[in-house]
Amino acid sequence: MSDRYTITAEPRVVVGKKVKQLRREGWVPAVIYGQHDPVNVQIEEHALFLTLRDAGTTTLIDVEIEGKNRTVLAREIQQHLTRGDLIHVDFMEVDMAATITSEAVLIMVGESTAAEEGLGAVALTLQSVEIECLPENLVSEIEVDISQIASTSDLLHVRDLTAPEGVTILTDPDTVMARFAFETLIEEEEEEEELEVGDGLAEDVEIIEKGKSEDEVEE
Repeated sequence: MSDRYTITAEPRVVVGKKVKQLRREGWVPAVIYGQHDPVNVQIEEHALFLTLRDAGTTTLIDVEIEGKNRTVLAREIQQHLTRGDLIHVDFMEVDMAATITSEAVLIMVGESTAAEEGLGAVALTLQSVEIECLPENLVSEIEVDISQIASTSDLLHVRDLTAPEGVTILTDPDTVMARFAFETLIEEEEEEEELEVGDGLAEDVEIIEKGKSEDEVEE
């Protein structure tokens, strides 16, 4: 299970275009929905940034509002188009007794004997898998043991993953998730990735939706 984070929020009565003033004062407007009627809140910007940087959208966050706690996941994080400032966050409240679906990032561990000859390295062909679990068993990462790739022709499939306790992997088990990549292929893939990376995102914060101006977000 991933670490759990706690942040304090205040009830928010300001909505619409008036939220611009809240942002100038260092607050980020947010909404909590899911188990009860939606609640508008405001959260201190720096504290929220640090929490989202570490928790992303796959780790539980306890939001304390006037002494009461609501356990949530960040579902939509909006940033300013050019400055990268946080504009608005949607939080989904979870039922701790009901299963939820989420994404877990794949992380390579171990060493592959196929890579020892220096011809290339093991590469992930799948970056994440869909999982289902109770909120208390939620994980943000699942390890891929690349020591199972002993030759350049070996492949690892989703079925080769060891699911953490209480977690069910929903992604098709026959999906290839890792393979050996020769050095020239790795260089080509890295060049393609560099071309796809955009500018203007806040450092280390996972973005579900970006490119909003303050005028486009009114709540």
